Amino acid sequence: MENTLSNEKEIPVFGWAARDSSGILSPFSFSRRANGDRDITIKILYCGICHADVHFAKDELGHSIFPMVPGHEIVGEVIKVGPNVTKFKIGDIAGVGPFCGSCGSCSNCEKGWESYCSKAILTYNAHDHDGSITYGGYSNKIVVNEHFAIIMPKGLPLEGAAPLLCAGLTVYSPMMHHGLCQSGQHLGVVGLGGLGHVAVKFAKAFGMKVSVISTSPGKKKEALERLGADSFLLINDQQQLQEAKDTMDGIIDTVSGPHSLHPLIDMLKTCGKLILVGASITPPVLPYMPLMFGRKIIAGSAGGGMKESQDMMDFAAKHNITADIEVISMDYVNTAFERLAKNDVKYRFVIDVANTLN
Repeated sequence: MENTLSNEKEIPVFGWAARDSSGILSPFSFSRRANGDRDITIKILYCGICHADVHFAKDELGHSIFPMVPGHEIVGEVIKVGPNVTKFKIGDIAGVGPFCGSCGSCSNCEKGWESYCSKAILTYNAHDHDGSITYGGYSNKIVVNEHFAIIMPKGLPLEGAAPLLCAGLTVYSPMMHHGLCQSGQHLGVVGLGGLGHVAVKFAKAFGMKVSVISTSPGKKKEALERLGADSFLLINDQQQLQEAKDTMDGIIDTVSGPHSLHPLIDMLKTCGKLILVGASITPPVLPYMPLMFGRKIIAGSAGGGMKESQDMMDFAAKHNITADIEVISMDYVNTAFERLAKNDVKYRFVIDVANTLN
């Protein structure tokens, strides 16, 4: 989905960037493409910090492009629209998630699964259609094709909604795709972090019974009393695991570190579904006999397409769902990265870009 560019000059932009695999960010001036016929230019108000930002900035996945401006949980005000834009007008609030482009014509794109297009373009750390490097939301402006921006619903707090563009969609999409969204179903949520706490909120809004599965007994009160989970299971408590055996319709596993899937598979009912959404560099231990004899399914999911993104945000607005956040200034971002690496945040950092990017 390319644009016809006008004769305008490139747009000067200011942000913070990592220059190398140290992952340390500092002020960075750069340019974005001119606003094309189907583009919108957004003045960025807030940008969430995703754990992927840390992985990419430190080149932990081995394909980072430097200098890098991270950020793919972007919310801001539309300040310019191209002549062929129909979805937005100046003054609207738009959201941009992990993807800013795709081919627009493959079977995945036609199904609305743009994130699975073989030519999908990441909002940062990628090459755009014209070969230029994409830069993310740790900056004051972004230019994006209108198709890859969603309309932010009125009344939803923008700072709390920003992380939903990635964290929210990462759990909402597989719940919808695999039918784990029906009232009365029993859903397990592994890990109570940036993804897990939003999964609990969505599941309760769907009317599901929710069990949080964790290695941290200190999270029990948070899960039950504040987030409204129905039960809390410690993964290393054999009695609790035995009692939970064959009880869950599905499990959303948000854990990114190495762990065994065996106890999770045992918790599933016959034909139950275990969905992996945590981006673990170390592959999990996978026993296959319990899968065979329980006709159980293990699936992966990496976000969703643009229609699903809009549906997710509209659902969040209807049910007053936002991420639990800590708002920070741009100059705190390196400290936030250090804390995030230690899981020292409840549950998502959000940069107040508009008020603190100088």
